[in-house]
Amino acid sequence: MSPGHGGKGFAARITGRLDGTQDSILAASYKLDGSAVDLTSFAGIRFWVRGNGSFRFRSRQPSITDYDDYATSVLKAGPDWQPVTVWFRDLRQEGWGVAFPFTQDALSEFSIQCLTTLGYAPMPVTALYEGMITPLLPYAFRGALWYQGESNALKARQYRKLLPALISSWRDGSQQKDLQFLIVQLPNHGATPDQPSESVWAELREAQLLTLKQVPGTGLAVTIDVGDPKDVHPHRKLEVGQRLALWGGTVYGHPIEYSGPLYESAKIEGDKLRVRFAHIGLGLEAPGGAELRGFAVAGVDRKFHWAQARIEGDTVVASSPDVPRPVAVRYAWADSPQCNLFNKNGLPASPFRTDDWPGITSEH
Repeated sequence: MSPGHGGKGFAARITGRLDGTQDSILAASYKLDGSAVDLTSFAGIRFWVRGNGSFRFRSRQPSITDYDDYATSVLKAGPDWQPVTVWFRDLRQEGWGVAFPFTQDALSEFSIQCLTTLGYAPMPVTALYEGMITPLLPYAFRGALWYQGESNALKARQYRKLLPALISSWRDGSQQKDLQFLIVQLPNHGATPDQPSESVWAELREAQLLTLKQVPGTGLAVTIDVGDPKDVHPHRKLEVGQRLALWGGTVYGHPIEYSGPLYESAKIEGDKLRVRFAHIGLGLEAPGGAELRGFAVAGVDRKFHWAQARIEGDTVVASSPDVPRPVAVRYAWADSPQCNLFNKNGLPASPFRTDDWPGITSEH
């Protein structure tokens, strides 16, 4: 941590190693007795990291007694030593607990949390199924509504296999090969980045979207506009139910538009990318005629920049002066993105990406 205005020397110089075990958390108190100190003269903390996996920096203050500390988004370590600068102004709460202001004049400690293998305590793999699903199997039911995924976000690539496997299991167990399975895609929640970045929640939403595209008899209610950045249990449930009902209407053959725009294809046109969608309904729009937000483009360097995006007929054209030769486009790729692409039926577009570059989540 470099000294602030008028400071002398370094506040702390720490070296250590995280081995990736379940409790790999390196914690450091600013004072030996754990009491708070005033760090308003400092802009942030800098440290070096090397490894194979992901980690987060968390700052502690006495006013927060639950686990909802101010923290960075998920960061990734590489094989070579790299400097990491954490600016206090960029720290955010996730919204799991009570929201408190960041008190830079009263900070007690910080920790570096290794996420390589962290997770909940292991449970018998059949416990929930035998206790809650097996008793339902003798009864006739037409479909299932599935609103889950938050606790799987750090292993979103694994979720690409887990969710289809769960659907197959329920269909086999109920002896209904055509059992409808309607998925609620995770809503906006957590930090809104200033610049395009990786996101575990975006990768989990992608796994849910891939399930829709790969598993017949599934639906996807997009809720990217009705969540709460500071509350993992958002209150706007009416829209969630209405969008599930639209998908449910397809089971009974109702001729309605039941989905918001879903990514279909992208084409490079010089310095622009043109994106086509399924389920455009009555047409694409940004409600209220607002500027289209949420798109980012990247070139072969894989560095994304916010894009200028506009609707042209049934397509969206995205470009950036910083990317003269774009090869990939992403939309709403963040924990809590600013995004506003809808169809004129009032249904939001699902977040998506056109690239298949490695993300930051695990499949094991």
